Order: sequence, then structure tokens, then C-alpha cells
Amino acid sequence: MIRILLIAFFAAALTGTAYGQTSTGNNIWQTLAKITYTKQYDELLGFKVDVPVFSADVKNLAGKQVEIKGYVIPVEGYKSHTEFILSAFPYNMCFFCGGAGPETVMEVYAKEPIQYQTEAIIIRGRLELNDKDINQLMYVLKDATLVQ
Repeated sequence: MIRILLIAFFAAALTGTAYGQTSTGNNIWQTLAKITYTKQYDELLGFKVDVPVFSADVKNLAGKQVEIKGYVIPVEGYKSHTEFILSAFPYNMCFFCGGAGPETVMEVYAKEPIQYQTEAIIIRGRLELNDKDINQLMYVLKDATLVQ
């Protein structure tokens, strides 16, 4: 039994089934986690807020097409299935519900509606970095299309 489990584990590892992994083998979510924060005073709020400081690896992804695997998180206030949140983790473990950090979610603006489902999806789009607007997530994927 242990032998079967080990074979299954190694087969999954070799086929690149980890979350966020692209067809080129790069794990985008691991790269996106390479951030730090600094405190800056926000005039509108009247207190200091955490502002992301993106690493060189993250900055290299800015404006580029990326392919990422994640879970659609239904968030009230988003207009349609063309605007939603993508999480590295399932709904019960995501940033909004569990202990994950803000670097594990991104806003998605899709070209065509993407239906909500509980299984992970793979999407492709242009990654934008946000360290200015506190009303928006730090990662935004524009012109996204469903890959799988």
C-alpha cells in the first residue's frame, strides 16, 4: 500500500500538478509570495497601512502574460463572471476565509465570462502589480482567458 502511495505521489510531482504551476514549470504563486511590506501613512484613512514591496522576481512578471492555476472565489460586489477573485487555495482556505496572506489572491478581469466551479481552473492573462490603490488587491490579472 505504501508503495502505491509513493508511486502516486512521485507521478503527481513529475507531471507538474502543483497549484499555480504553468506549462513551463514555473510556480507563479511561489514567485508572487516574494514580497515584503512597508508602513506608509494614508491621507484618506488617517493612519499607516501596509504597502507591498515587490521583489525583483515579481517585478519581472509585471505586464507579462502569465498562466496560473487557482480557485474562483465568489465575492459579492463583483459585477459578473468576468470580474472575480482567483485564489491559490480553495474557498475555505483562502485569504478571505482562512489563514493565507494577501499575496495568495488576485483580481481577475476576464475577456469572456468564466463560470464558478469548486475545482481549480487555469487562466492566462496580463499581470499588473498594485502598490498604490488600497481598495484593490496587489495583483490584478487583465484580459484573462480560461485555459483549462
